[in-house]
Amino acid sequence: MALPEHGTPVDEVIASLEAKRAHDARWQDGRTFGMVFDGGPGPHEAAERASQLFLHENALNTQAFPSLGEIQSEVVGICRELFHGPESAAGFMTSGGTESILLACKAARERGRQEHGITAPEMVVAESAHAAFHKAAHYFGIELHKVAVDDDWRADVEAMAARVTDNTVLVVGSAPQYPQGVIDPIPELAAVAAAVDANFHVDACMGGFVLPFMEQLGHDVAPWDFRVEDVTSISADIHKLGYAPKGASVLLHRTRELRRYQTFVFDGWLGGFYASPGMQGTRAAPPMAAAWAVLHHLGLDGYRRLTATTLDAHHRMVEGICAIDGLRVLGQPDAHLLAMAVDVGWENHLDVFAIGDALAARGGWHLDRQGPPDSLHATVCAGNAPVIDDFLADLQAVVAETLGTRADDRSTSYANLE
Repeated sequence: MALPEHGTPVDEVIASLEAKRAHDARWQDGRTFGMVFDGGPGPHEAAERASQLFLHENALNTQAFPSLGEIQSEVVGICRELFHGPESAAGFMTSGGTESILLACKAARERGRQEHGITAPEMVVAESAHAAFHKAAHYFGIELHKVAVDDDWRADVEAMAARVTDNTVLVVGSAPQYPQGVIDPIPELAAVAAAVDANFHVDACMGGFVLPFMEQLGHDVAPWDFRVEDVTSISADIHKLGYAPKGASVLLHRTRELRRYQTFVFDGWLGGFYASPGMQGTRAAPPMAAAWAVLHHLGLDGYRRLTATTLDAHHRMVEGICAIDGLRVLGQPDAHLLAMAVDVGWENHLDVFAIGDALAARGGWHLDRQGPPDSLHATVCAGNAPVIDDFLADLQAVVAETLGTRADDRSTSYANLE
C-alpha cells in the first residue's frame, strides 16, 4: 500500500479504520478471555479523557513535562503501598509486562557484574515462567536454566535450588504464573536467591492488581509481595486487571540502589547527557495518564468490587467446566486464570483445540491455545462476568458437536508475527 497522493478527509479515514475492526475479537461483548480487560464505562471514560489530554506529550524528558514525572511517581507510590514495599522502594512505569521483565533481568545482570564481578550471568526460572524471561536472556546474554514444574504446576524449589551457581544473578517466581494460574512458592524461592546474593524477581504482571484486593476481601493469598524479605523486585501490569488501556506496567525495586541498575546513562556523543529508565527513549504519555486516571477513578473500593466480580465469574467458570464430562481444569488456580484441557481417558474422544475452534465459530469466543499439555487458556476479568453462563452453554454444546473430531491445526497462539 502506497501513501495516497492527496490527503483523505478525517471522516473517511476513521470509517476505513472502523471497517478494519470487523473481524477483531469481541472484547466489548465479554467474549475474549485475555488480551483486553474491561472494567466498564467509568474506567473507559477516565482513560479516554486522560489519554486525549496527554495525546501529544512525551515522557522522554520529564523535566520538559513535569506532569508526567508526577504521574509516574504517584503511580509507583500507589504500587509500593499495594505491594507493601518499604519507604525505600522505587521504580518506573514501563510499556507492559515484557518491558518490565526485560528491565528486571537487565538490572540483575548489571548488579551481578558491578557488585560480584560476574561476567557469565545466569538466571533460574521454572518452565512456567513467562516467555519474556527467555527473551531477556537472549537480548542480554544471560544463560537461562529452565526447570520443570512440580505436579501441582508450581515451581519446584529443590530443583531450582540445584541449578543455582555462583554466576546466578536472578531467580524468578510468578504470582500467579500464566499457564495454569497458580502462585509459585515465593518465600522459598526468594531464599534460594538470597543464598547466593542474587536478585529475586516476582512476576506479578497478571496478579499485581488482583492479589492485593483478594486479600482485602478476606481470601487467603500465599505470600508474594515485599513482605517476603528477600524479594528484590516486582512487576505488575496496570493494563491487565488494573483495567487501564495498553501499555502501562510498573517495575518496582526494593531500594533506590537496586533501581539504579535498571537505568541506562550515557554522555559520550554530541547530543549531551542521556538517561533512560527503560527500553524506549520516547515514551508515550497517554498510557501513563490513562493508568493514573483509572487508578484514581476506581480507588480501593472500585478494585475490590471488580475483583469480587472477577473471582465469582472465575469460580463459576471453573465449576462449569469441571461439570462437563471429558473436561478438566489443570491444577488449582489461585486467582483469575485457568487452563482447560481434555480429561484423562478422554484423549481419543475429545480434542481441546477442536473445541476452541468450535467455540470461536459458534459464539465468537476467544481463548488462547497453549501447551504442553494441549489446553485452552482463559484470563477472567469483570467484563466476562455477564456472559459466563452463555459461555458454559456453548461449551457444553460444542463438546457434544466435536466428539470424535480433531483439529488439523495444532499451533498455539499466545502471540504471532502476522
